[in-house]
Amino acid sequence: MASVHEGPGQQQRQVRALVGLLAATALVYPLLLCAVRLTFAQLLAVDLEGSLLWLTAGATCSVAAVAALRWGVDRPVRSPWLLTGLLPPVAFEAWLLWPLLIG
Repeated sequence: MASVHEGPGQQQRQVRALVGLLAATALVYPLLLCAVRLTFAQLLAVDLEGSLLWLTAGATCSVAAVAALRWGVDRPVRSPWLLTGLLPPVAFEAWLLWPLLIG
């Protein structure tokens, strides 16, 4: 059990971690909306602009969620692996949209 007499530094770290977790959790719903809208833009009626818009919004929400979590634990967001993790979904989306982009 935590001591009642915690220092202000420990309390600030706990508050920062909770705020980072709350911010990342708040980004889950827009990310889910982007995934659903992207699916509909690709499968029901092929919409190139809609696909690119929702793909960009989803990638932005993903990066923002990871950034909020890393901010909460007081770590810098300078990792190249954060953006490298977006390459497989971007490659898949490019493969799906390639016929529409060239034709």
